[in-house]
Amino acid sequence: MKFEMPYELVLGWRYTRAGRATRRNGFISFISGVSMLGIGLGVAALVIVLSVMNGFQKEVRDRMLSVVSHIEIVSADGSALEGLKHSLQQVHANPDVIGAAPFIAAQALLARGEDMKGVLVRGIDPALEPSVVDLSMGFARRTASLPGVEALVPGQFGVVLGMDLARQLGLRLGDPVTLIAPNGQVTPAGVLPRLKQMQVVGLFNSGHYEYDSALVMLHIEDAGKIFRLEGPTGIRLKIKDLHEARNVAKALAPQLAPGMAIRDWTQQNRTWFAAVQVEKRMMFIILTLIVAVAAFNLVSTLVMSVTDKRADIAILRTLGASPHSIMGIFMVQGAMVGVIGTLGGLLLGLLVAFNIDVIVPALEALFHASFLPKDIYLISRMPSDPQMSDILPVAIISLLLAFVATLYPSWHASQVNPAEALRYE
Repeated sequence: MKFEMPYELVLGWRYTRAGRATRRNGFISFISGVSMLGIGLGVAALVIVLSVMNGFQKEVRDRMLSVVSHIEIVSADGSALEGLKHSLQQVHANPDVIGAAPFIAAQALLARGEDMKGVLVRGIDPALEPSVVDLSMGFARRTASLPGVEALVPGQFGVVLGMDLARQLGLRLGDPVTLIAPNGQVTPAGVLPRLKQMQVVGLFNSGHYEYDSALVMLHIEDAGKIFRLEGPTGIRLKIKDLHEARNVAKALAPQLAPGMAIRDWTQQNRTWFAAVQVEKRMMFIILTLIVAVAAFNLVSTLVMSVTDKRADIAILRTLGASPHSIMGIFMVQGAMVGVIGTLGGLLLGLLVAFNIDVIVPALEALFHASFLPKDIYLISRMPSDPQMSDILPVAIISLLLAFVATLYPSWHASQVNPAEALRYE
């Protein structure tokens, strides 16, 4: 049995790819090509922008989690936690928790000579810290000869600094530095801040400027002595699935003792993640409008095509073609422009998105510019993470817009009167 394609598809495809015999037909074909190109470029721009924003969010999140734990249980007033052992037993009883480590968090000033900078001090247990954060993310970026948190020894008052913080203060390994604690000591001259001479014993580079320029880590016992705390101020947790952090935190909250608060990694950076989501939605809307403008160029293309093909329409009607068939022919013509433009845009967008780590450095070298200063954008390279959840809606919306744009011209073609069309032929 021989399969025959509907003549509406055959004619619609012929009208899409043909039509250069006359100057008028050539102009119509040019307008059709421009519409196709516009749809393709709009779709490609959408795919590239959404992929870059996904990659940016993923890169910052991964680097953030090299210094920030999935969940933190902290003392509401900043004092030492009471019932630490009981709290650790409770969190370990949760099957989703795979690591827990106590810590001390405080703010202080770090001084070297006349240079001084406010820092976030974190007292950690070097033996337990790798169980709650992926230190390989932060410390794999340092030179192999540079020590990390394993260099923190209780009683020696050593500190591990972010590379950017060390660079700002002009510090290197082995240099002395002064830590100024805000909780002062009472003297006859009044309340004076507590100063402690420390030594730089390690450096890290998480790739997240906010932490690399402000975080100072020291041994939890040394931090307790400096800030006069009898124990940790919080517990850091690592769970099996970081995306379930909010649900796990909600499950643990009722088990906490009074005076304790719990927060997950999304709450610690809620403003930043919310801003990225809003920006992503706005970029999607704006770039979709570009696709819509290109798609609705099909209206003028098909109107001109209908005018040019009036005689063909009339002949088809006299041969028995129904108005619905005539409408179908021109809908196929417009839809093919939308399909080719959309597929071309998807291919171009994915090609750029998957190779953006090569394209952007080449452009930076060509123009001698840095597109992502890390002190502004947190990261210094352009990431990309194409996701099907973004690409599929882009393709569907582009095809729908192209289809809608074909409705009126196709309906207009179906209303052509054969006698009127053939009168002057």
